[in-house]
Amino acid sequence: MAYPVENLLRRPVEFVPAGMFFLAALGIVLNPEMFLLPPVLAYLVATVLMLVAGWRLALGSRLLRYQANLRRLPRYRLAAEAIPWSEQGLFLGMGFAWDRRHSQRLHDTRNPAYRELLRPSWLYRAARRLERGVEGTGFGWLGRLTRSEAWWNVVAPLPPVGGDAAIHGVEPDEDAVWMDLGERVGHMLVLGTTRVGKTRLAELLITQDIRRGDVVIVFDPKGDADLLKRMYAEARRAGRAGEFHFFHLGYPELSARYNPVGSFSRVTEVATRITNQLPKEGEGANFAQFVWGFVNAMSKAMTALGRTPSYQDIYRYANDIEPLVLDYCRFWLDRDPRAAGWRDAVEALEVEPKSLDRAMKNRDMEVVKLLEYIRANDLHDDTAASLMKIISYEQSYFNKLVASLIPLLEKLTTGKVAELVSPDMNKLDDTRPLFDWMGVINRGGIVYVGLDALSDYEVAGAVGNSMFSDLTSTAGRIYKHGETYGQSAPAPKRRISIHADEFNELIGDEFIPLLNKAGGAGYQVTVYTQTWSDVEARIGSRAKAQQIGGNLNTLIMLRVKNADTAKILTDQLDEVELVTTMSASQASDSNDPLDFSDFTSRNEDRLSARVAPMISPADLTRLPKGQAFALIEGGRLYKLRLPLPDAEHDPMMPEDLEAVAEDMRGRYVRVTPGEFSQGTGWVTGETPPFDGPDWLRHVVVEGKGSGF
Repeated sequence: MAYPVENLLRRPVEFVPAGMFFLAALGIVLNPEMFLLPPVLAYLVATVLMLVAGWRLALGSRLLRYQANLRRLPRYRLAAEAIPWSEQGLFLGMGFAWDRRHSQRLHDTRNPAYRELLRPSWLYRAARRLERGVEGTGFGWLGRLTRSEAWWNVVAPLPPVGGDAAIHGVEPDEDAVWMDLGERVGHMLVLGTTRVGKTRLAELLITQDIRRGDVVIVFDPKGDADLLKRMYAEARRAGRAGEFHFFHLGYPELSARYNPVGSFSRVTEVATRITNQLPKEGEGANFAQFVWGFVNAMSKAMTALGRTPSYQDIYRYANDIEPLVLDYCRFWLDRDPRAAGWRDAVEALEVEPKSLDRAMKNRDMEVVKLLEYIRANDLHDDTAASLMKIISYEQSYFNKLVASLIPLLEKLTTGKVAELVSPDMNKLDDTRPLFDWMGVINRGGIVYVGLDALSDYEVAGAVGNSMFSDLTSTAGRIYKHGETYGQSAPAPKRRISIHADEFNELIGDEFIPLLNKAGGAGYQVTVYTQTWSDVEARIGSRAKAQQIGGNLNTLIMLRVKNADTAKILTDQLDEVELVTTMSASQASDSNDPLDFSDFTSRNEDRLSARVAPMISPADLTRLPKGQAFALIEGGRLYKLRLPLPDAEHDPMMPEDLEAVAEDMRGRYVRVTPGEFSQGTGWVTGETPPFDGPDWLRHVVVEGKGSGF
């Protein structure tokens, strides 16, 4: 029977009839003659009564279970090997589809009349008082006893997750929640304040991606050791340890090497990746445009000379561009038939220093003669013209124009970090791996990128932004040349799962096309951040932030503290009608002596309905740790409990980072120039070196830049 009000917070009155039915059945079985029943019929009636008693008992037990669920939820842990995965779906946790019933139940729990139902029992409160009382005394063992999590301890402390357990407790029958893998290319946004489970959710999703065989790329600005160890353990469990790459700005002695500006489809990308880190507000926009042209001219010259651009080279030439001008002009003039005999002609030139303008007086005389020769003979080359324009600026004025570039490049080229982001291709005795994104994708790699943002925010942002730009460029190449581009033999299309924790620290303009257009290249991006305001502040434009948000089709929201962030979810939900009950009593007397009744009374329950949000922003600020709402597959709302990976008994989990380091060092082999010429010895002892990575042969053996 359907009742107009589902009252699950009442007393479990079902136990009274259940007990009476049970006693009646017992009496009939023990003394059927008293009820004038023959034995066979007595047993039949008793059976029916017992079934009814059991049914009523089950209803009452379900009510008690529901009410207990509002106060306390069981711990949810999963051993690493027990984490489910599928080729068709993505496991998100345990939960249920949220609908109007759950909104009504949650509304009912906020009624002050049921306050006691949501409080821990008096016995639980007494146990906590006992623990505080015996602390530091000879009876401390009593406190340890009541705090133990043994099955027999009914007063064990609640999990330290905070929040309102009733938000999930309104549905006692939870089940595994899966999301269709086809939705992943629509990208996913995970929002939650600090220390509520974002990184643990990332571990759950990354674990499944690794086991599924995806290319997995994880950006971790903070450098979470548990996340790194989980990735490494899962790579070993999946038999993919040889595909694991570790890049970390905080561990340069162990980290792989990567050139953020060394791989590109068009040479202009180099300047874009660098200038994206510069301020663009006010006058900074004009300086950024000049710096872009300056860096682009240097990049074109280096590429034409067969050199791979790097932060180190760009910094060197930004401080002294004359060597690059000389190298490029010699390279160009040697190949221009109009400049036959140019070396003798330049050497024979006589230049009067007093006739030079202020900008050229401090220049090397060889540079001055070379430029005079080019102008006198009306020779033209686009790259040479750009370099000549730069070198003609007066030095103090030029220094002002590039004032924002030099400090950034100094940070990227100082100390051991420079060896990671500006790798020396000729230093063949460096055993640390060298990778680029196309090589990672073609080899089915797993990459952990630790940016150590807590130590140096600007360097982390610059490297992270450049990596995103490079990934966007790689997606463009895959689009143009096909899903098996760069591979030596046809291979199945690989999904590319990108996870960006604290992505507000990494985001830039290049992130928009990555989300907008890279789905067709197999990219599926999951981003994690605390508030959407962080994204707006970083990107510097509300419109661009909304453009990014519009490309994140799946939303998972853990506890947030910002109402505007909470409304990103609540504003997408329908409103529902919530029913409120009100009790009314009325009594009236009569003074008519002829009226038989002295008074009349009436008691009634009135129902009223009001329209309210399905969930409110306040509900999202009260979520316990490890719980979330998920809006998936076109607007279906689910309430989730996320499993906490249990690493205590995981044989694959290294105890600390040093264990990861030792294992990875054991897989590195020393490379010598002779070994390269013979095609042996690359990156690790487990992977044959030159059976595949064409990009490395292209860079090192043929001596060409990877941007060619």
